[in-house]
Amino acid sequence: MLKRFKKLFRNWAFRRTVETGTVVLNQRRIYIIPSRQGFVFAMVLGVMLLGDINYNLSLGYVLTFLLATTAGLTMLYAFRNLAQLEIHAGHVEPVFVGEPANFVFHFNNPSSLIRYQIHLHDDAEHETIFDLPAQCSTPISLAIPSTQRGWMDSERLSLYTHFPLGLFHAWTYIHFDVRCLVYPKPAIPQALPEASAQKGEGKTIATGDEDFSGLRNYVAGDAMPRIAWKALAREQGLQVKQFSAQQGHSLWLDWTLLPNIAQERKLELLTRWVLDADVQGLAYGLRLPDGVLEPQNTPAHRAECLRRLALFGMSEQ
Repeated sequence: MLKRFKKLFRNWAFRRTVETGTVVLNQRRIYIIPSRQGFVFAMVLGVMLLGDINYNLSLGYVLTFLLATTAGLTMLYAFRNLAQLEIHAGHVEPVFVGEPANFVFHFNNPSSLIRYQIHLHDDAEHETIFDLPAQCSTPISLAIPSTQRGWMDSERLSLYTHFPLGLFHAWTYIHFDVRCLVYPKPAIPQALPEASAQKGEGKTIATGDEDFSGLRNYVAGDAMPRIAWKALAREQGLQVKQFSAQQGHSLWLDWTLLPNIAQERKLELLTRWVLDADVQGLAYGLRLPDGVLEPQNTPAHRAECLRRLALFGMSEQ
């Protein structure tokens, strides 16, 4: 019942659309209510006041009203701990399913006051706590686990503080137009499909004499000019230089190569192939029922392949 009431109040109090740009926290956006400790403190003050009245205790009146004044001041300080903060959303890096999406928000404190013990959390109780130095901008990251591929919204977030004595709960809501792209979870390592030479595009790595590709241990019969003498001088053992050559082949990661497999499993396997082909320096293309990407090997191509896989079958691309 309490959760339902909180949800209804939040929907009534925060009747705003998703926001863009910079948000400034003013008195219209900050709400304050006594915390549990605040209600207990108020009850104690009430009991003290009844005792003062009953026994006509002059010093009791002084203590009671002094504590009440202190409580009133803490409400002001709780409000001031959030007031005039400037917030805007930052860039969110894509992640794979199961990894935490780090939503970044930039907080600017334009005043000369240090802001203490500010909490940022979502409805699932993922939370980060931070302080803001005076006249300083600070990026704050909130990690939210990703559970499915596609676009992930941060949803509405709560920003609150109990500073300084925990007697009042001052809070606001923020909901920015920021999303995280979640790629399919890569399957366990799988052998890449064989390259084809139908169009003579792309490349596969083969033994050759063009580009240096690494070192391996010496085997009897290896040519003397290929021995890595510098590695031997560094006491790394007897090793031989390896070279690679490019061949006119195309590596196609094709949806039709995976028949009779559930859709999500296909996407996981294709994601694994994209990552492995990219690491091995192969030029690879991606064939999906809704489009084709020609073979390349660039960071932009990798990102586009993963984006296509993340949004496959979804209306919003």
